[in-house]
Amino acid sequence: MHKIGCVKFGTFTLKSGIISPIYLDLRILVTYPKILKVVAQEYVKILKKLSFDRVAGIPYTAIPIATVVSLLMNKPMIYTRKEVKDYGTKKAIEGEFKKGEKVAVIDDLITTGASKLEVITPLTQEGLKVSDIVVFIDRDQGGKEQLEDKGYHFYSVLHLTEMIAILETAKILPKKKAIEVLDFLSTHRV
Repeated sequence: MHKIGCVKFGTFTLKSGIISPIYLDLRILVTYPKILKVVAQEYVKILKKLSFDRVAGIPYTAIPIATVVSLLMNKPMIYTRKEVKDYGTKKAIEGEFKKGEKVAVIDDLITTGASKLEVITPLTQEGLKVSDIVVFIDRDQGGKEQLEDKGYHFYSVLHLTEMIAILETAKILPKKKAIEVLDFLSTHRV
């Protein structure tokens, strides 16, 4: 993932406005179908232990991931719209579903948990049940705890701290940069 540019080191402004020494960009996965499939297979390892009727990908990064997961598991997929159009069907959720169905929410990563809650709201307003949220990378900044405090079950394939250790051990990331990133993560928890 580092080699294809999903993991970048430098100076980046996050959605929250915080300046970070690391940036995770899983949008790039759509350009690498073999890697996208491997990533989706890692989600499947977690999801096959859970009980749900369909998956919901969080726009925009997780939609391709959720699509591959849907194909691998033969589970239907839905997704919420970031912007509900005032024409056509005016739907907030794309895809078919029935009230009462259980939905596993899929996203690329978690920092605060806010984007997950934004997606869960329209799902539950339509009568869907959400209890499980699965991401590829937990940035280890408190988002997991925020979601669990609200009663959700949270799962991640990897922790960012694990990724940093792997990159440092492989001599891809200098020890000084690894320490900088780990210090950032520990001092910027939500």
